Amino acid sequence: MSLVIDIADAVANELNAAAQGTFSLEFSALRRVLPIYELADLVQLKVSVVPKAVEISGATRGLSKYDVQVDIGIQQKLPSGENMDSHVELLSGLVDEIVDYLRKKQLADAPWAAWVGGENDPVYAPEHLANKRVFTSVLTLTYRAMK
Repeated sequence: MSLVIDIADAVANELNAAAQGTFSLEFSALRRVLPIYELADLVQLKVSVVPKAVEISGATRGLSKYDVQVDIGIQQKLPSGENMDSHVELLSGLVDEIVDYLRKKQLADAPWAAWVGGENDPVYAPEHLANKRVFTSVLTLTYRAMK
């Protein structure tokens, strides 16, 4: 299979293998190619792991360095009539928990891939909140593999 898909699968599996209580909210991470949901589906928290990019460069004469990026989308429709700020804080906290968990873990299904870093952009999408009351945050993780 593709290197980036293998790593995305490994990230989703790692999140799903976390011990009960690791995260403040329960979810099931799914590796998706196209994470498009109907608004009604977002009433339940969705965590989508999506292959994003691969940068390849030379490392030695015989090895190449592969920096693989995987996006983790965290989405949920917020209840109407309730305080939006408290829900955004709770979901933003989950994003922090996910990055803290993954940066300390070796991927069981891809032990040859090493954590390089992460970026959270957007922290949340204001237009999704304003127009649909949907919290959307994207966490981009980079893993490095040599081959």
